[in-house]
Amino acid sequence: MKKLLEENRKNIWFWLFSGVVLVLFFVMPIMSRTAGNTGDEDNFQIPQGRNIVNYFKTGGEDTTCITFENLKYYGCSFDVVTEFFNQKFGVEDIHLTRHAFNAFLGWLSIFMVGLIAYLLTGSFRAGVVTMLLLFLSPRFLGHSFNNPKDIPFSAAVITAIYGILLFFKQFPKVKWYTYLILILSIAFSISVRVGGVILFGYFAFFALLYLIRSYIQSKNSKKISSQQLPFGKQLGQLFMMGIIISVVSYILGILLWPYALQSPIKHVWESFTEMSNFDVTIRQIFDGNLQWSDLLPWYYTPKYILITIPIAVIIGVVLFFIFCWRKKETRLEIFFIFFTFFFPIFWIVLTDANVYGGWRHAMFAYPPMVVAAGLGFNEIFNWLEQKFSKFSKSIHYGSIVLILVLLMGPISHILRNHPYEYVYFNKLVGGVEKAYGNYELDYYYHSTREAAEWVKANAVPNSDGSKIKVASWHQASVAYFFRKDTANFSVPFVRWYERGNVDWDYAIFTITGITPEQLRSENFPPKNMVHSINVDGKPICIILKRETKDDFIGYQQMKAQEYDSAIVSLTRALKVDPLNESIYVNLSESYYRKEQIAMAKPYIDKLLKFAPTYESGSYMLGIYYLSSVLPDEALKVYRNLININSKYSAAYHIGFLAYAQKQNIRGAEKVLNAMVDAEAVNDQGIKDLLILYLNQGLDEYGAYKKLYKTLYQSYERKGKKKEAEIYRQKYNEF
Repeated sequence: MKKLLEENRKNIWFWLFSGVVLVLFFVMPIMSRTAGNTGDEDNFQIPQGRNIVNYFKTGGEDTTCITFENLKYYGCSFDVVTEFFNQKFGVEDIHLTRHAFNAFLGWLSIFMVGLIAYLLTGSFRAGVVTMLLLFLSPRFLGHSFNNPKDIPFSAAVITAIYGILLFFKQFPKVKWYTYLILILSIAFSISVRVGGVILFGYFAFFALLYLIRSYIQSKNSKKISSQQLPFGKQLGQLFMMGIIISVVSYILGILLWPYALQSPIKHVWESFTEMSNFDVTIRQIFDGNLQWSDLLPWYYTPKYILITIPIAVIIGVVLFFIFCWRKKETRLEIFFIFFTFFFPIFWIVLTDANVYGGWRHAMFAYPPMVVAAGLGFNEIFNWLEQKFSKFSKSIHYGSIVLILVLLMGPISHILRNHPYEYVYFNKLVGGVEKAYGNYELDYYYHSTREAAEWVKANAVPNSDGSKIKVASWHQASVAYFFRKDTANFSVPFVRWYERGNVDWDYAIFTITGITPEQLRSENFPPKNMVHSINVDGKPICIILKRETKDDFIGYQQMKAQEYDSAIVSLTRALKVDPLNESIYVNLSESYYRKEQIAMAKPYIDKLLKFAPTYESGSYMLGIYYLSSVLPDEALKVYRNLININSKYSAAYHIGFLAYAQKQNIRGAEKVLNAMVDAEAVNDQGIKDLLILYLNQGLDEYGAYKKLYKTLYQSYERKGKKKEAEIYRQKYNEF
């Protein structure tokens, strides 16, 4: 360090580099204080962190962490460390600790990309440019405040990449601190996400390339320098070093991971395979349509990256490909940087991975991409200095100005929209304005914090003195902000399209889960909105105040089979809230239960006029046509429904009944087979399948046997071994 300071005492870029690192170290945790909670924190990660701490406190007797959701397949070290810290020091607002630690890991990522750029170029300017490119990437910055999965993993991966590059730069005389960097970063990556084992592959891949280059050099050189080992010794030494690094980092990586500790090889491999074929599917708005995450097009991740990163980074990557391959002495390192950001994205595309929430699952590939961009800009600046030597000084110091100019869009977005930086789209897609209703915005529900704080400050007390009910789909996240005032507030769970079916006074809804057609229409937000949280003028979260509870009363009456009363209440509610989807559905169902489905038709038509892709509205239309013995019209509804949502189970019931009315057993069978293939089988679907098989002439025994065979074979074709095994066992029982 002393030598470094002496060599760079008059280097303005060194001091600028140091200043950026130091300032961001303090600024980023401060910025995180206003960040909202993510959708996963309160529901899953905080409880699991508490479960794992209890596991160790009880000496392994409390095994809740092994059975809690599917989180046994994660190390959750971030959650364990922060939970232990909060318990140890009695921190009341646990999210402040979590978000500050999260911000520190975001800062570490920024620091590491700067160090890598400096390591590969010897230029602190390259380091400064690269750090600014990452810090001023709104998506990455926004996630740095509160994403406890992808940011810690990204920090671990980019630190390991730095460690690998440093290792081979020093080889064969590798410094002790390089071993420490490599071991701790790999261990931390595994302790956060089992995918961290890919870093063993990264190390091995670079080692292979290094050995190939070394072998070629040894063949072309008559003399071996005193610093270079013979090829055979290099191979042996690298192998031993790799084994030591791998074993130690692996052991450290599973120390806070109870499931892995139970079986360090078997359970880690099981976790890897399970996470590689993640079963959870989520509907996401992409390209203007609601799509299931396991059915997204192959270009989902590449396109999302392209439209949500600064254009300056894209320009830098292009320059990287043009200029950075010219230097033979660093070509291997350049290729490695390319590999570390290209391969993960390529693998997601190749394997058709189940990803969602934009490109956060590939976020660990972004820091090396930014390194490439920084190197690209550094090379073009060097070229310009050589080409226009008379102006070299101006170009040298003006380069940072150019970078900041190119980043003005992201800078402006950050200043306008903190703490919602991650809701960012670049000019390639027309910014947030054009992305609204076409892509997901606040998919991690950051805005619920501000919404909850607004309700606490502005809610009007109930005249009867009862608790103010603040409903939300994001119940756990919202409830956290009312934890100190449970005497005056409660937080019931409600979905947007079921908001008439729950008792509430205020409701907090992010726009996630609302159909894109509605978001883009003039009917959104509804008239009973009292406040909204906006990004670039577009509401990402709205707060509703209930003007009447007739919709809820009517729903209760309908469930109690008091259909006449329900119709009166719901009709009255409709006058106050004419764009409430649940009122129309409940009215239609009440008339249907009264065997007056014709009376429901006008309401169904009105509903589908302002919510054309709302499944329940189309379902009621299908019921109307079936009740009117119009099977061909019902089949049109069925086809429209599965086009909207192929996993909507009720759609297949409509299709099955329509073909049944036509006495077309083959058609009914095709519908139910499509249901099985779409993994949309529910209890009603099983009943329909059994009815079909009985009508095909099978007895009850044969019907059940065919049912289980159909299901297990379908899951086997999709590679879902667990589900297949469940139905295979049932089949074998028969």
